[in-house]
Order: sequence, then C-alpha cells, then structure tokens
Amino acid sequence: MPFRIEDTFRDALTTAGRPLAGMWVCSGSPLVAELCAGSGLDWLLVDAEHCPNGLESILAQLQAIHGYPVHTLVRPPVNDTVVIKQYLDLGVQNLLIPMVNSVAEAEAAVAATRYPPQGVRGVGSALARAARWNRVPDYLARASETISVTVQIESTSAVEAVEDILKVDGVDAVFVGPSDLAASMGLLGQQEHAEVRAAVEHCLAAAKTAGKRAGVNAFNPSTAEHYLAHGANFILVGADVALLARGSEALAAKYIKPADGDAPTSY
Repeated sequence: MPFRIEDTFRDALTTAGRPLAGMWVCSGSPLVAELCAGSGLDWLLVDAEHCPNGLESILAQLQAIHGYPVHTLVRPPVNDTVVIKQYLDLGVQNLLIPMVNSVAEAEAAVAATRYPPQGVRGVGSALARAARWNRVPDYLARASETISVTVQIESTSAVEAVEDILKVDGVDAVFVGPSDLAASMGLLGQQEHAEVRAAVEHCLAAAKTAGKRAGVNAFNPSTAEHYLAHGANFILVGADVALLARGSEALAAKYIKPADGDAPTSY
C-alpha cells in the first residue's frame, strides 16, 4: 500500500460544513496528547510558543496523535524560516504562526513552507519524516498541497492590516488571539472588553469577505458562542493544563476543608 499524507486542516475547514472545535495541548506529554486526541474534538493545537515543547516532544506527540481522527496544528515559538523548516521536516502539516503583524511577515511565513522558486524551504526530504523518507511519491513537487498555514492576529497593527494579510497567497486562515490583542490595546487581561470583541469581530468579518476562514481562542463558553454566532469557523475552547488545574482544584475544594471554613485557594 503506498504511503499517503492526511488531509490538511485547510481541507477540513473547507469540507466540514460547521465550525470546528479544538483544544490546546500544552503539557508536552505524548500520553496527554493521545488522551486529548481520542476526545472527539475536531482539532488539537500543540503549542511551543508558551509551553515546554521542543522538536523531540513535538515528534512524539505527532506520533501519539497520528492514529486518531483529529487534525493537529502546531504553533512554533516564532515566525522563523529555520524553525518552520524543522517543524515541516518532522511531519507537521498544519502550522499556526504567532504574532503576524504585517503582509511582509505573512509572506515570510508562507515562503518558509515552500520550496524554491516559490519559497525558501530547505530541501531535506530524504532525511525527513514529512516525506516518510522519500516514500511519499512526488513529495517535493506536491509538498505545498500537504501543508496549511494559519497566521495569528494578535495586535492592533495586525487588526489594521488583516484585510491585506488575508490576501496573501498561501495564507489559508487567520486565528485571533484576544489576550495579546487586549494587551496591545492597553487592556491587559481584559480580553472580554467590548473594544477587544469588536476587533475580533472585525477580523471575522474580514475573513468572510475575503473568502477565507477565521478562528479565535475563547475559553469562556458564552464568549465562544458569541464568536461562533459572528462567523468563527474554528475555535479553541480549552487546554489540557487548564482542565487538569481546575479539576484538581475542584477535588481539593471538595475534600479538604480548612479549619476556618474558607475554601482553599490554589497556588
């Protein structure tokens, strides 16, 4: 049986017929990644920007998730040609590029995923899991078909440029990060603020006008429903570490009663 590469997140967004729900995988643990992969969610985001993930742990998580019907996005720590090359060679098919603030930065992200002359990706398919060590027929010619690029809108400058960013050939979708966006607006920690919501809604509307897909991070269920109602095509609604933190706190609150009667506070 010939080797094949799975459909990309771009394909899933096009064919699903409904918004796709996903969660963060931040622990760096292949076991936790596999647990989340079997949850029934549409997609997972393995994060290396804010979480303890290096090349080896990302590879292990890709292998752990591989057998499950879920799409995996991976976020590198930075929009960097060398880092992106390493991720692609590991077999990452769906990239979420952080802090893309301009057309030039979006173009650089796309170029990093394309072989020359369309881009600047280094050629190492014979050494790489991406091509299954040259077992994927015509990988070099077809590599761009196997990769999706989503860029993050996380600043006021990115919001101002979002229409032009969406026009960049090879940008398949945008993903809005309300936390960093709020900080850039002078509203640190206030991602539910009306001005932040309005900026997110502007990006969602811009994507619809451009005929592309847009997603957003929203752990608050009412906020998630709000953005879905405003056209979000995909959404992140939780994280492995947050579920474990809140779940363990709930156990402590239920079974450990301080002498003064107050509920214990988590660290």
